[in-house]
Amino acid sequence: MADDYQLFIQNIKKKTGIDLSQYKEAQMKRRLTSLYEKRGFHTFQDFYNGVSKEAELLQEFLDRMTINVSEFYRNAKRWEVLEKKILPKMLEKNKRLKIWSAACSTGEEPYTIAMILSKFIPMPQIDILATDIDEIVLERAKKAIYPERSLNEVPQDIKRKFFTQDGSFHQVADEIKKTVTFRKQNLLADSFGGPFDLIVCRNVLIYFTEEAKDGLYKKFSTALKPGGIFFVGSTEQIFNPGLYQLETEDTFFYRRK
Repeated sequence: MADDYQLFIQNIKKKTGIDLSQYKEAQMKRRLTSLYEKRGFHTFQDFYNGVSKEAELLQEFLDRMTINVSEFYRNAKRWEVLEKKILPKMLEKNKRLKIWSAACSTGEEPYTIAMILSKFIPMPQIDILATDIDEIVLERAKKAIYPERSLNEVPQDIKRKFFTQDGSFHQVADEIKKTVTFRKQNLLADSFGGPFDLIVCRNVLIYFTEEAKDGLYKKFSTALKPGGIFFVGSTEQIFNPGLYQLETEDTFFYRRK
């Protein structure tokens, strides 16, 4: 079974460029085994043969692999720190911030950043790059239509200002949609570009091995301007930021030295 999974990793890398060996093995195997069993396969090899033939199954594999769980203002207290402490300092020096929302999933995160920034600067000055490996979630992000549960932590004034309700769904205002550019990207394989003033990458790094995380922290740090901020998820504290030329600015916020 171990060999079966290792061969699956090799085949998937050749087919998609995605390196599953850099994801935590027990978690990934569990997630993918439940998917292939549900689809009537008995081994990873059988599953790979199916994925090779059916575009729909390949997409389902990508969806399962990338854990697309997101919502607006997720862990609201952290967004409050961004709004009250981090952004005002950044905007004192520069009103045109270069911002990247990495592994943005269905778009709630970059749109949240835009909504917060709109309190400080005119909408046409906001320019956010948002990337993800999964093209299906990027298409959903561009449509910007969300169920009620995605808005659980959105402040009422923001909800009134930037969302239109249609039945049980909510549409993000066009003025916010225009501030975000979505692009496909594989964090492990692709270059990062930059330099950025702010990089937000939350609730993704927990799925990678320690070696993969180490490489990603180096890449993220290099992609930041000196003094730029890296904002991570609430289970993703960096315990040795100095290794990556970062220092703690606040809990889950790191400044590039």
